[in-house]
Amino acid sequence: NIMHIWAYKLFSIFLTLFLLPSHAAETHAPNRTNYYAPHAEKSPKVDGIADEGVWALAKWQKLDERWLGPEFSSTDFQGRYKVVWTQSKLYLMAEIVDDILIDSHRDPLTQYWDDDCLEIFLDEDFSGGDHQYNHNAFAYHMSLDNQAIDIGSNKLAQNYSQHVQSRWKQQGSKLIWELSISIYNDEYQDSGVNNQAVTLHAGKVMGLMVAYCDNDGSKLRENFIGSESSLGGASDRGWIDAGMFGKLILSK
Repeated sequence: NIMHIWAYKLFSIFLTLFLLPSHAAETHAPNRTNYYAPHAEKSPKVDGIADEGVWALAKWQKLDERWLGPEFSSTDFQGRYKVVWTQSKLYLMAEIVDDILIDSHRDPLTQYWDDDCLEIFLDEDFSGGDHQYNHNAFAYHMSLDNQAIDIGSNKLAQNYSQHVQSRWKQQGSKLIWELSISIYNDEYQDSGVNNQAVTLHAGKVMGLMVAYCDNDGSKLRENFIGSESSLGGASDRGWIDAGMFGKLILSK
């Protein structure tokens, strides 16, 4: 009857106005990693050795999600990482097995993703969303010569090495790669001279994803392997969508 029809319409309007927006406002893909990073009383030395005691307190997180490329062997690539923090910086240590190291593009702003590189995706406030041509999040491509490259707001590659200190050393069959990273929020301006890094504190939640581009001698990278699963859509879309990042929680 008419009353039932109007009741159904009102219920539909209620769902649209009050329930669906909360679902639509979800900014992250399901099944994201929660990573708890311990506080470092003293800043680790960024030297590719990682012998400070605080690293033993941090948990390993694997790089084992194949986003692009064919199956690969454990001798071709293995990767995992740890994170600790101080008030002024985030510290990341990666352990990488890569049988062939390639850095064939000498210009750091040219095809940097097709050389071997460690990629650090960071979203200061875990807001998710688009970050392709803005600084809602950063995607630092760390080259073998320790330069940090990402796309700027002008839609061109920019060198952000002033944000990241990076060093790696070979230890047996592994690379130990250490980085200290200054964290900037979405107000960062490429043309600005007064950009201020964010002060970190226990309980802060950030977005984090780590990946590795592996090239064994081709014109293009053979594999792109990350720390977060990719469900539906382009498997490598984290370079555009910060909703693919995991959750980084800074603990005491």
